[in-house]
Amino acid sequence: MTKAFAIAPVCKTLVVNASQSHAFDVFTNRLDSWWPKGHGIGATPIKQSFIEPRKGGRWYTTHEDGSETVVGHMLAWEPPQRILFSWEVSAEWKPDPSVASEVEITFIAESPRTTRVHLEHRNFEALGKEGGEKMRGSVDGGWPGLLELFKKSAEG
Repeated sequence: MTKAFAIAPVCKTLVVNASQSHAFDVFTNRLDSWWPKGHGIGATPIKQSFIEPRKGGRWYTTHEDGSETVVGHMLAWEPPQRILFSWEVSAEWKPDPSVASEVEITFIAESPRTTRVHLEHRNFEALGKEGGEKMRGSVDGGWPGLLELFKKSAEG
């Protein structure tokens, strides 16, 4: 008999001094301007990071050796309010679409020049109990720094 288990989502929120549409654009269309080259799941260092701007589009990286690595796929594409994508990364930080968790990011306009960005990384259960808990711990510590890099780029 398999026991059901639940792993709490990781939720992070920050306020960006940028319009909703600008914040969305920087996060998606300008991902390569802020996503660090050292945070990759490919065999060699990242050369560029991309999000294909549509439902079904890929979040992928190109690498110094010429290879491409898929990080995930856009499950929802609702500019400038929301994106939802699969996070196709194993607990060992290898590409693996069979253990995809999900990341939803909402961009809420608080004023014409201020946007609240809310990130929820969830469905860690797809990685199994041990793998899901390991991934949750990693991204709980990782997303804050990544979101600060995004904020700096959006406000710059």
